[in-house]
Amino acid sequence: MKQSIHSQKYAKYYAAVSYLETLGNIAHGYQQTNLKSHPRPRMFLERMQDFLDLLGNPEKGFKYVHITGTAGKGSVASLVQAQLVKAGKKTGIFTSPFTVSTIEKIQVGSKYIDPLVFANLTDKLKPYIDEEILHGRHGEPSYFEMMFAIALLYFKKEKCEYVVLEVGLGGRYDATNIVKNPLITAITNIGLDHTHILGTRRIDIANDKAGIIKKGSTFFTSEEDPKILQIFESQCEEVAAEYHPLKVKGLDYDSRNRLLAGSICVNLEIIQHVTHMKENITLPARFETVKKRPLVIIDGAHNPSKIESTVYNLGQLQYRNLILVIAVSADKDWKSMMKIIIPRVHRIYVTRFSVPGRQAVDPKLLFQEAKKYADGRSIHLFSDPFQAYKNALKDLAPRDLLLVTGSFYLAGDIRKIYCGEEQILRNRNSHL
Repeated sequence: MKQSIHSQKYAKYYAAVSYLETLGNIAHGYQQTNLKSHPRPRMFLERMQDFLDLLGNPEKGFKYVHITGTAGKGSVASLVQAQLVKAGKKTGIFTSPFTVSTIEKIQVGSKYIDPLVFANLTDKLKPYIDEEILHGRHGEPSYFEMMFAIALLYFKKEKCEYVVLEVGLGGRYDATNIVKNPLITAITNIGLDHTHILGTRRIDIANDKAGIIKKGSTFFTSEEDPKILQIFESQCEEVAAEYHPLKVKGLDYDSRNRLLAGSICVNLEIIQHVTHMKENITLPARFETVKKRPLVIIDGAHNPSKIESTVYNLGQLQYRNLILVIAVSADKDWKSMMKIIIPRVHRIYVTRFSVPGRQAVDPKLLFQEAKKYADGRSIHLFSDPFQAYKNALKDLAPRDLLLVTGSFYLAGDIRKIYCGEEQILRNRNSHL
């Protein structure tokens, strides 16, 4: 198939992404971030640090804001970064996951990393990866570790003063936790997600995420469970960090995120009061309106607490019938998610996502689970997510709302219809 002019222009970028995404096919390499199954999870930090040592320690010299949590961490990180940029601070942000294009993960100011710069940095790293394969005590870095290394090199190249880091998974053994002296550490909340890796109890997950709290940092959280807060307070006492639990009782999800981001920014002395946090940050696939008449919203909610946030946001809108297109990753608590969302839906389209190498729940299982809560409402199954979306859209009445949710991968599939990858690469943003 003949490539477009733009595809040819970005061929080097696409090759770099392919190289990084396929690193995991090296036999015996420990590419999965599966902490419970590893006898010595500290290996993940050692491997990341070893690689950065080879690169000359690009992680040094930044003022870090390090954020984790089950839900909302991406929104909080983006709010803080936007406020730092508004205050005139050269600020990079590293986030996870992305919806359409890999470059969404790395941003300085208001622009994603240039795709050709991304490709050049990847080429620069290849000899070091080869060195780690041959001599490294823990083998080659994982895809996520490589992405983090590229981000740090780019932030160094751009002479950033501040870096806002969103944890990839958990906290204690996440690659981003090689950061030694963050100014701010923050945890949004604790819910049940990645339980096969972090543990099946909220207390286990809290202990893992509390691992980002470092000596000398100022810690903020919008969690309100007293038992969880005790874990955070104890960790702060242990490492001599300032402990700041926020009063969030009665606040909705968005207000909690803004309070947390605002509190961080007040501490950084870039705003005078939390109420000054008025930025409206529109993040790709975070309850994002992609079509207004009729209303179509895509949302990457992929665990029960995020689905609850989605349901809250739906309650702030006016519409006649809610139509749902849903697919879920196989490693998520998809039954709880279906139980939360299905009773509110008028018509349901179950499907999968099209991302290779990622396991989706069998649409038949989603269909059967939906039947438990659908109370006779119509359920349709499509193995093709684009066909599911097309049919849902075709049947949409003017005052209905179509929600696409359950997975960032599904959200990315559908978002491509409105904002393709080459548009993102060209503009270095995801604006519709």
